[in-house]
Amino acid sequence: MSHGYSKTPEALSRLTDSQFRVTQKDGTEPAFRNEYWDNHEAGIYVDVVSGQPLFSSVDKYDSGTGWPSFTRPIAADSVRTETDRSLGMARTEVRSTGADSHLGHVFDDGPADAGGRRYCMNSAALRFIPVSELEAQGYGRYRSLFETADTSAEEHTP
Repeated sequence: MSHGYSKTPEALSRLTDSQFRVTQKDGTEPAFRNEYWDNHEAGIYVDVVSGQPLFSSVDKYDSGTGWPSFTRPIAADSVRTETDRSLGMARTEVRSTGADSHLGHVFDDGPADAGGRRYCMNSAALRFIPVSELEAQGYGRYRSLFETADTSAEEHTP
């Protein structure tokens, strides 16, 4: 549900130059030089503009592209897509439904066993909330996503 998550002048005034360029001007940050591409901590990612929950670390994977990548959004109605022809090719842009922030693009080269989608997001469009802070920041209802995933998050492959 996107109710209550919107773009306000106050929210826009808090954005850094990079966050504004990405979310409001459809910008793209540099690969491997962004905050969350290599973040392996458990938690959720919310719209940096509105605080709308967008993605969960449960669905995050290392795509090797240098941007945070997810197999799906946290809820089907948290993002919408539209065709982006800005670089002379058709790509599928992903925007938040609440504040209409540009988040990144979705591609069909994700893990096949998880639906085959790669939601390739800009860290600058996201704010990460670790599991330990979900309740304190008002996102306690997402805690259940991590109750069964807590043990698998501890396993590391060599």
